Formats: sequence, C-alpha cells, structure tokens
Amino acid sequence: MTVSAPTLDELRAKVDQMQGRPAAQPVATHPAFAGLLQLQAGSTYSVDSMSLAVALMAGPSADGAWCGVVGTAELGLEAAAAAGVELRRTILVPDPGEAWLEVTAALIDVLGVVVLRAPAHVAAKDVSRIGARLRQRGGILIAHGDWPRSEARLAMRDVEWVGVGQGHGHLQARRVTVEVQRGTAPARRARLWLPDVEQAIRRVESIPAEAPTRLRSVS
Repeated sequence: MTVSAPTLDELRAKVDQMQGRPAAQPVATHPAFAGLLQLQAGSTYSVDSMSLAVALMAGPSADGAWCGVVGTAELGLEAAAAAGVELRRTILVPDPGEAWLEVTAALIDVLGVVVLRAPAHVAAKDVSRIGARLRQRGGILIAHGDWPRSEARLAMRDVEWVGVGQGHGHLQARRVTVEVQRGTAPARRARLWLPDVEQAIRRVESIPAEAPTRLRSVS
C-alpha cells in the first residue's frame, strides 16, 4: 500500500484502534536473531542495508504489527513477503520530501514498526522528538543509515553470494555475517542466510542441498 503525506490523517483514523505495546517490553523478533538481538518497544535500531531492515521488520510483522517504510523505494516486496513481512499491513511512503520528520512521527503514532531511510544529517532536537514519541507509543524505529542514540547498530560483513559458476548461473542465496553493536559492549556476530535458496532468513547451519558455487562480495 502506497500513501502520500496528505493521507496520513486518514490513515491515523483507520488504524488508531490498534493496540500498542508499552515501552521497554520485548517485541517479537525473527528467530534468526536469537542470541544476537531482542527488539524492545520504544527503541531505535540502525542498519546499514535494507535487507537488515526487512529482517528486523519481519518478526513484528509476522506477529501482527502494522509497519511503515518511509523515504525509500528500495523495499523489494517479493523478498519482504518471503522474509515474513505481511504486505497487507505495510504502509509505504517512498517520497515524503522535506516532511519526512512529520510523516515519520505520524506513522509512529499508529504503527508498531517504522523503517526510515535516514537523512544524512539529523538534528539533535529531531532525534529527541522521535525518541520521545517512540517511548510514548511503544513503537520501534529502524533507521537505514546512521541515527544517533540507537539502541543497537547492525551491519552486514563478509557477504558471500551462492549460485554463480564460471561466468554463468543465477544468484540463489546470500550468506552474511551480521554484526550487532550495542554501546561499548563487544559486538555480537552470527552467520545468516539473508536469504537462503528458498528466500527465507535463517542461521547458517548447513550448505544448501545443491551446494552451489560461491561468489564472494566485499559489500
């Protein structure tokens, strides 16, 4: 579903009856992140790729939460659905323009999870405003890009694509190391399929059945 800024009041009226979660309470998190990260209501998480944003969104979405994606057209709907995102409960605002802050704040009021393509520079007062809104509403912000005061920062390392032979074949799956940094604590890392050959997200436990050729990527 795609909406523009003028329809936000209408959206708020439609979903204002949704049940929120109190801040600091655990939120359904994709099983692949077990031992790495537990999402908490009222918090912000920074990611360095839309793939990680989708993976974080998938847990709450599958659990019934409404989600929003603001400021980007990079969301692959097919891949998001395969990851567990319920598209019928997902609101897209790809181009909010200069109203990105107002749009984000309005969506936090009515949705459980908001993914934002973060601007290059975010004022401290805007960070405080969004943080207060998240704590009040019990929502989650997933910032694609740098966002000050994030509860945790997630990055993809050591990316390997599988499925490409000697100049031929098709990309079938991707193995990555997901690194989670919280404050000054040592980073936690785990190897994930993001996605596997069936387009699902899971821990790397075994080689896919057809053992495809690997292609290493540096990003």
